[in-house]
Amino acid sequence: MIDGLVSGSTVRVELGALSYEIAIAPGSLDELGSRMAQFPSDIKGLGKKVLVVSNPTIADYYAEQAIASLTDAGFTVYSHLIPAGEQYKTLDSIQTIYDCALENRLERSSTLVALGGGVIGDMTGFAAATWLRGVNFVQVPTSLLAMVDASIGGKTGVNHPLGKNLIGAFYQPRLVWIDPQVLKTLPEREFRAGMAEVIKYGVIWDLELFERLERSKRLDRFEEIEPELLNLILTRSCEAKAQVVSEDEKEAGLRAILNYGHTIGHAIESLTGYEQVIHGEAVAIGMVAVSKIALKMGFWGQDWDQRQLALIEKTGLPTRIPSQVSIESILDSLQTDKKVKSGRVRFILPTEHTEAKITDQVPPDILREVLASLGAS
Repeated sequence: MIDGLVSGSTVRVELGALSYEIAIAPGSLDELGSRMAQFPSDIKGLGKKVLVVSNPTIADYYAEQAIASLTDAGFTVYSHLIPAGEQYKTLDSIQTIYDCALENRLERSSTLVALGGGVIGDMTGFAAATWLRGVNFVQVPTSLLAMVDASIGGKTGVNHPLGKNLIGAFYQPRLVWIDPQVLKTLPEREFRAGMAEVIKYGVIWDLELFERLERSKRLDRFEEIEPELLNLILTRSCEAKAQVVSEDEKEAGLRAILNYGHTIGHAIESLTGYEQVIHGEAVAIGMVAVSKIALKMGFWGQDWDQRQLALIEKTGLPTRIPSQVSIESILDSLQTDKKVKSGRVRFILPTEHTEAKITDQVPPDILREVLASLGAS
């Protein structure tokens, strides 16, 4: 247990000198400042200046509480808001963080705190990685998706008009601080979107988690999730992400499996303007698609394909591509994916052993057939 936590659990991301802890504890937002104050005040410690980056919606709920915790712990706190939405995940938004950092004379020992979901975390992390060639960075995720995925592993960045997350850097946080109670204010659609990443871990890494989700009556609303199950979801998902990142920090090999469902998902997300289909929904559709590809290529059987589909449907996530999205536009978008190598798109396909296989050998006719079967025009 981390010092200062009344109750809860921790998961450690082992990266040598860059190692850090993920703290998971209900009601712990008030303890953020005291935990950050425990870092030594040497060259690796946290300075007294903190910039909290959030969006107006999250700030209305939690900024006052987080800032009070930091102020009580002796930090000088500034804040900056960026409008909510994936469409604001741009270099223009990063510039506004830089402007605020300059105005308040942040130093290399200063800390940027990301209070929000995956979009805020990605942008704040990228700003931290690049301001003064790197300042401290703390993640305080407020969405399920950010808690189980986006806040862990150091992927930071913004979107390019022609593709998602094409501009960025690997930059690890000093700490990930998770208070599950903040999920009570998360919109139901966003909660369901986060569950897509949880299902991903169950398919590619953790059979016990997958089977536990199968036994649950409902997965589509926070209010329907028992505290024991929520703790299991958070802990097992964080452990899976931490284990993969610890083995492959910069996606040289194994870490690519965490993109399960994301290759086609990112294409759908960007082609629908990041609003009609949000990230977790796009990942769910992507998982359905690569499951069908894996089925046709013999990587797993009909029973596994149907089990995954049933779990996605129980979560209330979409399983079909919007009809206005064309096959050709998806194929074009796939060519801008970060995983393209020597002009070939690499897909992450599931197997029957709670594992995943990375391959660039998906036949074009199978890809087109699957996309058409799921509604692409």
